Amino acid sequence: MSQKTILLAEDDASIRLVVNQTLVTAGYQVRATSSADALERWIRNGEGDVVVTDVYLGDTAIFELLPSIKLARPELPVIVMSGQNTILTAASAARHGVYDYLPKPFDIDQLTNLVGRALKGPPKKDAATRAGKGDAETNLPLIGRSDPMQEVYRIISRVMNTDLTVLIEGESGTGKELAARAIHQLGSGERGVFKALDLAAMPTEQISKDLFGTPEEPGLAFQEDATLYLDEIGDLPAEAQTQLVKLMREAGGARIIASTRQPLAKLVDNGDFREDLFYRINVVRIFMPPLRQRKEDIPELVRAFLLRAQRKGLAAKQIEPAAMDLMMAYDWPGNVRELENLIMRLAALSPDPVISQRDIERELRAEALKDISSNTSFEKEVETLLHRYIMADLLQASPDDSKIHQEVLEQVERPLIKLALSVTSGNKLRTAALLGVNRNTLRARINSLGLADD
Repeated sequence: MSQKTILLAEDDASIRLVVNQTLVTAGYQVRATSSADALERWIRNGEGDVVVTDVYLGDTAIFELLPSIKLARPELPVIVMSGQNTILTAASAARHGVYDYLPKPFDIDQLTNLVGRALKGPPKKDAATRAGKGDAETNLPLIGRSDPMQEVYRIISRVMNTDLTVLIEGESGTGKELAARAIHQLGSGERGVFKALDLAAMPTEQISKDLFGTPEEPGLAFQEDATLYLDEIGDLPAEAQTQLVKLMREAGGARIIASTRQPLAKLVDNGDFREDLFYRINVVRIFMPPLRQRKEDIPELVRAFLLRAQRKGLAAKQIEPAAMDLMMAYDWPGNVRELENLIMRLAALSPDPVISQRDIERELRAEALKDISSNTSFEKEVETLLHRYIMADLLQASPDDSKIHQEVLEQVERPLIKLALSVTSGNKLRTAALLGVNRNTLRARINSLGLADD
C-alpha cells in the first residue's frame, strides 16, 4: 500500500511542528504550510489524501476556501482545528462539509486516530451550504469555550443536519432548551418551526391535545416540518408515552428532541417510563454540564448578559475584578439561569456603572436567605442526613472508643469553612470575621482539617 499524504496547514509554527512530527511518526507523508494559497494549490494539483487545517491561515478563513475545495476535490476529507472554540465554529465546520472539527487544545493521539478514520471511511457529505445566521458571539445560542462545552458543540455539529432523535440531559438551568434550539437553528433549515412543550408544567389532557391533536386537527407531533422539543420527557404521562411510541414507529412526523433533569434509566427501572420509548428517545445523548463544572466560562457569560441587558434598554455596566472573583468562587446551584438572572437584576437595579463585590455578596446572601425561608429548616435537613449516614454507626459503635461526635463535627466544619473561604475569595481575615471566630483559631482549623492544600 502506498504511503498516504497529509496536507497540514497551520500558521502557528510550534503546533505545525508537533503535528507534523506526530503524523510522520504514525507513518504518513506530510506536506506542511502556513499559507492558504499553497494549500489550495496542492489540493487543485490533486495532492494529498487528507487535509488537516487551522480555521485561520493568516487573514484567510478556511471556510472561505472550502466551497472551491469541495468543487475541486469533493471526496477529500478535511479536518479543521480551531482555537476559536464556539458553537458557531463547530456549526460552520459541519455546514461546509468538513470531515470533523477539533477544538484546541486537543490530544495529539486524537488527531492521529481521526486521520486514520478519515482515510478508511468515506468523507461526510456536505449537508448544507447556506450562510451562517449571525456572527456576533454574544448572539450565539450557547456561550462558552470550556472543555465540557466543546463536547456539546461537537455533538451538535454532527446531528444538526440530521433527523436523529436527541436526548439532552442536565440539571435545571444548564441550557437544555438552548441546545435544542441550536440544533434546530444551525441545521440545514429544511424544518420550519420549533415547538417547545414544558411537560412538567402541563396538565395531562393538554399534553395529549398539543402532541397528538383531535379528530379535527392534528397535533404538533404530526408536523413533518417541525422540530418538537419535549422538556422533561420523564414527566410524560403513561398514555402519552404509549402514543408517542406508536408515532415514532411510523415514518414521518416531527423531529423529536427531548430533555430531562432526572435519569430516565432509573425511571424505567421503577416502571415510571416505558423501556421501548427510552430506547427510541436515547439515540444521541448530549450532557449539558452544570456551571460549577465550567467556571472558566463565567466571564464570557457575564459579558454576554451585560450586553443583552444593554440591548433591552438598560444602562451599560461593568464588573469589578473582585466581583468577578466572587462569582468564579460561587457554585451556582441554579446554573446559567441563576447567573443570568443575577446579572440582569443588577443591571436594572444597581445605581453605579460598576458592579462591585459588595453588590454580588448582597444578592447571593439574599438568595441564600430566600432558600432557607422557603425550604425545610436547616436543623431538620441535618437531622435527615444524620439518620441516613450516621444511624448505622451509632448502632454499631463501641462506647469505649467512639469518635462519632468528632467526625460529624469535622464533616460539617470542613464544608462550612470551604464555603466561607469561597465567598471571601480565600481572604482568611474576612473569613474569620464572617464565621465569628479568631483568625488564629481559623488558621489552626484549616490546617487540622486538611484545607491548607485545597
